[in-house]
Amino acid sequence: MKRIKVTQVKSGIDRPARQKRSLEALGLHKMHQTVEHEATPQVLGIVNAVKHLLKVEEL
Repeated sequence: MKRIKVTQVKSGIDRPARQKRSLEALGLHKMHQTVEHEATPQVLGIVNAVKHLLKVEEL
């Protein structure tokens, strides 16, 4: 299965609670933090919900 690298590039401060929970679900807690995930439909859906706060790279 494909993997993706997700980096938080914008802050979650002053965002709706749903977007903050999405960042937490991805394992992102700080700016410029990077995590890797399998590219499952569930993960891609979460990434799509907060794509304006993230940088996504395919591995």
